[in-house]
Amino acid sequence: MNSTLTISHLTKRFGEVAALSDVSLAVQPGQRVALLGHNGAGKSTMMKIVLGLIGFDDGAVRVCGGSPGAANVRAQVAYLPENAAFHPALTGEEQIRHYLRLRGENPRLAPDLLARVGLRDAAARRIGTYSKGMRQRVGLAQTLIGSPRLLVLDEPTSGLDPVSRRDFYALLDGLAAEGAAILLSSHVLTEVEARTDRILILSGGRLEAEGTLPDLRRKADLPVTLIATPAAGRQGDVLAALSGAQPHGPGQVRLTCRQDQKLALLSAITALGAQIADLDLIPPSLEDIYTHFSRRSGQ
Repeated sequence: MNSTLTISHLTKRFGEVAALSDVSLAVQPGQRVALLGHNGAGKSTMMKIVLGLIGFDDGAVRVCGGSPGAANVRAQVAYLPENAAFHPALTGEEQIRHYLRLRGENPRLAPDLLARVGLRDAAARRIGTYSKGMRQRVGLAQTLIGSPRLLVLDEPTSGLDPVSRRDFYALLDGLAAEGAAILLSSHVLTEVEARTDRILILSGGRLEAEGTLPDLRRKADLPVTLIATPAAGRQGDVLAALSGAQPHGPGQVRLTCRQDQKLALLSAITALGAQIADLDLIPPSLEDIYTHFSRRSGQ
């Protein structure tokens, strides 16, 4: 399968500062890829390079089979910035009609695009009356014009309420199912954890880690936490039976272990039989993993 986006040994400097250093990655059709990193990690620089807004010093970038910023490539790429701005005097429908004309598409598609992002009832209102979340949805509607092959989304759920965020990710799921590649940055790690296929962690301009969430858990090798709830009156017995167990909350027991010790510890706990009333296994979260790789790079 040909990658929609391929970046090879990408380096970008601003004077003496290396914003990106030897970064390589690929995004396949239908993949939802999250780009994570602290402010200044290089996320915005990478997005600007992919969009053809700035050049780079070393390496290679291929977008939809062409060079970033080429006319035929721009027609296949959509971008949504964190703070989308639109003319406040235009209605939502007028704004999307304008973008459709700019892209050579039928302006009559505007109501359908606005409906897809939940703005059907607000299409005739002036954008100046919209909330930030509604303006962000206008931005989402314009990214759908022309069925782009690659969507580049910078903090796309900024300003959206929880229901709108859920609907937004459902929309991305549908676009990915149709073959669109999606590259998005977000600081809301709980969203990314559940709704993306691959995760890229940038730190100090370098790609510190990439892969699926299970891949990153294995690479980080962070401890797994198990919370056991003993049967009534059996907390002391369970604490005595399990090496390293600690009291946790009212009547519970907490244990931690390495990833490769998880099954052995589970066996030891289940061997206690009726002494255990319940058990929760808590793997490292994406926030834990992100913090681990950021600290490893010294950031």
